Amino acid sequence: MSASPRRTRRKLAVATWRPSRDGRLYGRLAIDATALLQFVADQRTQTGVRVSVTHVVGKAAARAMREVPEAHSRVTFGRIVAFPSCDVGFAVDISGEDLAPVKVVAADTLSVVDIARALEAGAQELRDGTDRGYQTTTRLARVLPTALIRVVLGLASVVNGGVGLGAFGQPRFPLGSVFISNVGAFGLDEVLLAQVPFARVPVYLCVGRIHDAALVVDGAVAVRPELVVTFTSDHRIVDGAQAGRFVNAVKAALLDPSLLMS
Repeated sequence: MSASPRRTRRKLAVATWRPSRDGRLYGRLAIDATALLQFVADQRTQTGVRVSVTHVVGKAAARAMREVPEAHSRVTFGRIVAFPSCDVGFAVDISGEDLAPVKVVAADTLSVVDIARALEAGAQELRDGTDRGYQTTTRLARVLPTALIRVVLGLASVVNGGVGLGAFGQPRFPLGSVFISNVGAFGLDEVLLAQVPFARVPVYLCVGRIHDAALVVDGAVAVRPELVVTFTSDHRIVDGAQAGRFVNAVKAALLDPSLLMS
């Protein structure tokens, strides 16, 4: 009997994370999502593409990373090295109990619609079982003992995440320079993501469930749809100044998504 996706994921989790000792910086962004929801609806109507809030957050994050180049880096052999492009990784639910990443390359240069199309194509390959990289990685995780998986992940950290070469079924920089997960699809308002050490991603964003909230609008309290986006970063690379600039750039784009059309 083959191992279940849940069991395989747990093996990978045990091999990936150890007790937390590393420096992390956390943040929380809550916005009135009225304009964002209207933008998503307009894009769907005009293009016929299933644009979502997550796609808009991805575009906003890629644009913000381009505007804050100090944060667009990873640590390699004790040195801070810039990523070659603003790639965004997205967590995709592929079976109801298993998640896998899809990376959209140079997302800062793409439209929200192009990001939606690229993400859907990548997700479809994962669900169809035609993504060779994911199949290779999953097969290794199923057959190797946890101790050996740790060794492979350590090598992948240097080769894939550090130097930037494809190996072990994964492309270079497999989660991009920003990684996004949507927990709102599971009914959660907000979650702080754990970093994946081998991928060396400096910034993680988590998109929560949009829900009605009492917000101050023009000096009065009104019920509006609220979106919470949380922020986890590598404190070796991102400090308060960079975090503030990055989050404020994302906030501006989500409050006025038309800024992303230029």
